[in-house]
Amino acid sequence: MKQGLSLRVSQHLALTPQLQQSIRLLQLSTLELTQEVEQMLDENPFLDRADEVAEREAFGLEQADTPVSLGDTLSETSFDGVAESSIPSSAEASFDVKNEPVAEEATQAEPEWDGDGTVEVSADDSEWGGDAPASKSGSSGDDDTASAADLAHEHVTLQAHLHAQALGLRLSDTDRAALYFLIESLNDDGYLDEPLEELAASLEPGDPDQTPDLVVRRDDVVQHLRVALGLLQHMDPAGVGARHLAECLRLQIEELRNTPAARAALAMCDQPMELLARRDSKKLAALCGVDEATARDALTLITRLEPKPGRRFANVERNVVVPDVIVSRAGRGFKVQLNPDVMPRLRVHDVYASALREGRGSRSEGGAHMQQRLQEARWFIKNIQQRFDTILRVSSAIVERQRNFFAHGELAMRPLVLREIADELGLHESTISRVTTAKYMATPFGTYELKYFFGSSLGTETGGNASSTAVRALIKQLVAGEDAKKPLSDNQLSDMLKEQGIECARRTVAKYREALRIAPASLRKAI
Repeated sequence: MKQGLSLRVSQHLALTPQLQQSIRLLQLSTLELTQEVEQMLDENPFLDRADEVAEREAFGLEQADTPVSLGDTLSETSFDGVAESSIPSSAEASFDVKNEPVAEEATQAEPEWDGDGTVEVSADDSEWGGDAPASKSGSSGDDDTASAADLAHEHVTLQAHLHAQALGLRLSDTDRAALYFLIESLNDDGYLDEPLEELAASLEPGDPDQTPDLVVRRDDVVQHLRVALGLLQHMDPAGVGARHLAECLRLQIEELRNTPAARAALAMCDQPMELLARRDSKKLAALCGVDEATARDALTLITRLEPKPGRRFANVERNVVVPDVIVSRAGRGFKVQLNPDVMPRLRVHDVYASALREGRGSRSEGGAHMQQRLQEARWFIKNIQQRFDTILRVSSAIVERQRNFFAHGELAMRPLVLREIADELGLHESTISRVTTAKYMATPFGTYELKYFFGSSLGTETGGNASSTAVRALIKQLVAGEDAKKPLSDNQLSDMLKEQGIECARRTVAKYREALRIAPASLRKAI
């Protein structure tokens, strides 16, 4: 192989650190952005909160100084362009569009964030009638809002609930220790996964061949565990301490009144669980020796039981959804505004930046490093501003395209893909995808992720297209109005959609039904 030198000319795209940070901030959720801001405030001494600075100046604890530059503060002044911009204070960052397409706004100069943080989109009810009123339902009113502190509460675990009940029992030290051990051995659903023999072996480890009395000690431990298990299975919640589903159901049925349906339900718990899952009343009636009516009553009783007794004690993480954008009615149109609660108020620390600008720290040993930190703070502020600017532009374009949804609900949703919004705003599809992921919009009909407004299209008899979101909403509406004794099958739903001019195959209906978490017709049938 002969070695040689060659000269090649090529072009490639390099992402600067500032651009990489801008892309990363754009795809962060509200919670992740808050964590990122807190981390930057801890790491960068030049970055500070505007509200904290104002409080210190009010009490004379902060030296008031002129801003370093227009891009260094979170002031209420307007800006021109992203390169010289700063993050708006609260929701004061805005641009107004009144009865004009959003696409025209995208081709003009960058908007000024000096308004009321809103974008107004006019309503076009040409297809629905201009006088059609918007629904009053939804969760955008002030009375329906709740803070995260209101939703938080002290969590009580299943083990703590059971230990509190055990305190009222008169037990010997050995039985109390056995009961404590069983309570701590329960899983999150309230089941005892391991057999008593294995639990006893974990308490008395060793080799029975080398220790002759080990088997006797283990048998004694098993007897104490059996006594403790009997006490545990009579505690609240009913069914706790069961080894399997059948035993869990049996424990709950035993606490009910001794009725024919309860006796039949106890007999059904001894049958294969597959029959209960299929709700095969005829076969269960034959196996249990009861009539079919009693079997149906027993199945109804079983369906009301709790298969996971520890469910209500599970420490489920409650992710409070805070909308990034708020859409409300404004006359015949809609007003789009950023949520001021999610917008951080940041600025560059005046004292430190002024000292560095005047040269008091630039000629020191760490002057170059401090200049770099100052530049990082400025870019961080500008990138966060650009993030909210992009979110507002994309949200306004979505409201413009889906204005029928905001006026009439999800049945009026239109097909929409990322490329349409990207072409309208002059952005890349990947940017639209980052903006619409984990970002939420509060509407008159509830709070939705921005991706909810995008959906594929289905053909209609008239040659038009129907949104898949609207089709799912229609399927949900048809199922809600069906006869519980004769639920609609997927074929029937497909035929009903075709009667309304929507071409939707049976398998497509089944896919949408599963996405809506609607059970098949056989399981929706009332007993």
